[in-house]
Amino acid sequence: MKQPGIHQIAELAKVSIGTVDRALHGRDGISESTRTKVLRIAKQLGYKPNLAARALSVARANVRIGVCIPKEIHFFYDQMRDGIFDEVRRVSGMGVQVIYRPVPSLGEEEKETLEELLQSGIQALIVTPGNPAVVSPLIDQAEKKGVRVICITSDAPESHRSTFVGVDPELNGRLAAELLSMFIPGGSKAAIVTGMLETQEHRKKAEGFRAALPDYCSGGEVVEVVEGHESEQATHEKCCQLLNRYPDLAGIYVSTVNCLPVCRALDSQASLRRTKLVTTDLFEGMVPHFIDGTIAASIYQDPYLQGQMAARIAVDYYLGDTQIKSANYLNPGIVLKTNLHLFREVAQLDSSPASGAAEDSRSAALSPEDLLHTLRAGE
Repeated sequence: MKQPGIHQIAELAKVSIGTVDRALHGRDGISESTRTKVLRIAKQLGYKPNLAARALSVARANVRIGVCIPKEIHFFYDQMRDGIFDEVRRVSGMGVQVIYRPVPSLGEEEKETLEELLQSGIQALIVTPGNPAVVSPLIDQAEKKGVRVICITSDAPESHRSTFVGVDPELNGRLAAELLSMFIPGGSKAAIVTGMLETQEHRKKAEGFRAALPDYCSGGEVVEVVEGHESEQATHEKCCQLLNRYPDLAGIYVSTVNCLPVCRALDSQASLRRTKLVTTDLFEGMVPHFIDGTIAASIYQDPYLQGQMAARIAVDYYLGDTQIKSANYLNPGIVLKTNLHLFREVAQLDSSPASGAAEDSRSAALSPEDLLHTLRAGE
């Protein structure tokens, strides 16, 4: 049976093929009522775009996806980059390629790097906005030129970007407050360690945590928000000062992946080891701190999946007649001592190219104590 196509949709909707194309791709130039009608008919027909046919029509144009994400902190952004490249590699035979232009760290050299990318003939842009005030005008400029912009992890909500991929940052902060309240008594003092509050993701996480803590921890109070600017040295120094100011601090929410300097600050003050941490995401260096109880829980944002989704959205838009939603929120995971060995960042620790699938399966079954032994053996 022949699959329904845009000609059939146009006939039933009593509109032109061009109107159907604009509706399916989320482009301007048609009314919302017409767009709704076209999309409803497409859904009723079970319309599925022909990727191969679409690829033939765009391959000559060579779909170029610009990627501008930070190099630091590499624990997080290396995973995101791998997700992007793996997804593009899946469709590399269809004329899709990545133009990778990372920035040294969040917010650094953003303007110059994005200007360079926009001059390189890209059709889509994946970007982690560090400073939305700087990035938003460039995003708007890109969208006017027909470049679909996908913000990843951090958003630029005042811009006209096409979509956002990531965990809702305010929900992230509220979840952290609920988790931390399970490990600290009522009336406790807590603090937030973040990157920089000018970054939308960091600011919203802090706001969510501050608003929710009293709801879950009766009498709980956020006494300070520390901006570490993703610098390990600055974060360590500021956390040592924080602990000196508040010797009775019960908990800290680290809203970025930069948690090791916070752990070191606690290690340097043995009397404060009762302070519990709720951190963000997961990487090898965090395992010992889960084992010894310093890190009570971590909120997993799955950077690999974020990268994969962002690239897939761009590919499906240009090759698959797929409309872009305004936001794509991921459900965050919760990492505890008992399940940390099941996450990909840790399950990879005991695997190697020569070890094969059986070795990978054994790695996934390692207990937390076995993981710690593996890490120590590799030192």
